[in-house]
Amino acid sequence: MTRPAPEEDAEEAQGLRKIIHVDMDAFFASVEQRDNPDLRGKPVAVGGSSGRGVVAAASYEARQFGVRSAMPSATAKRKCPDLIFCKARFDIYREVSQQIREIFRHFTPHVEPLSLDEAYLDVTDDIRGIGSATRIAELIRQRIREETRLTASAGVSYNKFLAKLASDQNKPDGICVIRPGQGAAFVQSLPVRRFHGVGPRGAEKMARLGIESGADLAKKDVAWLRSHFGSFGDYLYRAARGIDLRPVRANRIRKSIGGERTFHEDISSGPALREALANIIDIVWGRIEEANAKGRTITLKLRYSDFQLMTRARSLPDFVADKAQFARVAGELLDAQLPLPMPIRLMGLTLSSLDRPDAEAEEEDTAQLSLL
Repeated sequence: MTRPAPEEDAEEAQGLRKIIHVDMDAFFASVEQRDNPDLRGKPVAVGGSSGRGVVAAASYEARQFGVRSAMPSATAKRKCPDLIFCKARFDIYREVSQQIREIFRHFTPHVEPLSLDEAYLDVTDDIRGIGSATRIAELIRQRIREETRLTASAGVSYNKFLAKLASDQNKPDGICVIRPGQGAAFVQSLPVRRFHGVGPRGAEKMARLGIESGADLAKKDVAWLRSHFGSFGDYLYRAARGIDLRPVRANRIRKSIGGERTFHEDISSGPALREALANIIDIVWGRIEEANAKGRTITLKLRYSDFQLMTRARSLPDFVADKAQFARVAGELLDAQLPLPMPIRLMGLTLSSLDRPDAEAEEEDTAQLSLL
């Protein structure tokens, strides 16, 4: 079997880290329920309720009906007729996020925010002498509850990939610890759709190839994965073995803000493409407002049904003025590609060439809008 042994050796050589991934539970919706007692215990969605609106966040009561973030609001309303929509209040979310980051910094200076509601922490140095990364995670969750009246879930492990998987394991208001020596077995027990970046179409392709779990994936060598998934095969090889060499990087400068959506069925018609683009614009512009960012370059990303990737970008002389201009340029980028040579399985948008006052953010945010 061919395997990139140097990567595995490198992870061992650099020494085991103690990484915590903290993820707030239904953050935007939970803030709305906290601030408005009438919303507690009810299905709540943050986002626009108009025909082209998109759910930015859903409470756990709404999720029981199948409502998810990035879902068109019309679809969410069909799934949950009693769904209550709240307009996003990013100023309030940013304020609460700063409270939470101050809690993180009490325990470590090594904090890498991913968004307003989640972050990686490297607590290897244990500056408070607490003696246990798991105990630190518990103390963080306790302080978040006491100071913000919100709940958070946490994952604790020896690398970022495993910590993030772990934080999602026992949501909401839970914790999961993956100790040294347990990572590969934990990952291999999961369905491949739990891996970040594996959308529904990717999971379907893997199923056709006989891959449904991390264990199935681990049986494939890197050459086989590259032949079927291109450069993504390298990521899949490492993921199936719980390998992640990325360090926690505090205060790194974000280069772009964006999002992408993998579709349940490939699309090619103009109306379907424009509707998908409108939904992505709503989500991405919300992230731009959330980050209080300005940028000049708009990039459209399309992945065709054969997994080939196409990107088109336009740089403006000044910062994008507002959502209307962002939507207009994105629409022009899409229209210039029509008709498409084949259907697409994924569409994405990013804003780059950023200038922003808040430098505490990730280098790049192009998270999946829909992974389920």
